[in-house]
This record gives sequence, C-alpha cells and structure tokens, in this order.
Amino acid sequence: MLLNLDTHVLVHALAGQLRPRERRLLSAATWTMSAIVLWELAKLVQLGRLELDLDDREVIRTLSRVQVWPIDLAVARQSTRLDFAGDPADELIAATSVVHGVPLLTRDRAIRRSRLVPLA
Repeated sequence: MLLNLDTHVLVHALAGQLRPRERRLLSAATWTMSAIVLWELAKLVQLGRLELDLDDREVIRTLSRVQVWPIDLAVARQSTRLDFAGDPADELIAATSVVHGVPLLTRDRAIRRSRLVPLA
C-alpha cells in the first residue's frame, strides 16, 4: 500500500515522534511524497524552524527511499480545484494524493475535512 506523507508527518517520522496510528500505518506502507515536501524541508531548515541536517548520510538515505511524485500539470491543475484553502504547498501535497489516488497521511485539519482528498 502506498501512503502520501505531508511535510509535518515526514518530519515527525524522521524524529521518531509519530502517533501510534501513524506508526502503524507507515510500518505497513510504501512512503511517498510530493516533490514540494523536499523544498519545504529545506526551507524549514533554512529559516531555523527545523533542526535537521540534510547533509547527514542517514537522512539522505531515508529520504532517498521515499518515492517522490512530480509536480506536473495534472497536480498543478488539481491544486486549484480543491474544496479547502491552504498554503500552496499543502494544496500541492493534497492534489498529489487526488491525482494519484494515494491516501494522504496528514494532521492538517483543513485537509482532513476535505471530501476530495483521499485520507489515510
């Protein structure tokens, strides 16, 4: 089973701070993420809002095992047709799940209220 991870769930996974349900779901799934998640990680580190060494071999190894979905025209178009308003990265992450039919694992309340986004 594939799961699409939002940025915050991925951060919690890397830090070993998952909720029991998240841990259970992720242990039985292949992890995927939108390409924008990689940018968000780098930006959070740059802004000092996340302490993560993106040059660390273990971090690189872990992230390289996650399937990355591209931001293509279908995802970009779907991001403008969602039933919630969020920041552009959240909209692209959610649109990725819609386009590829992959459940999204997120804690974001606005996304979790969506009737369009398949959720884990």
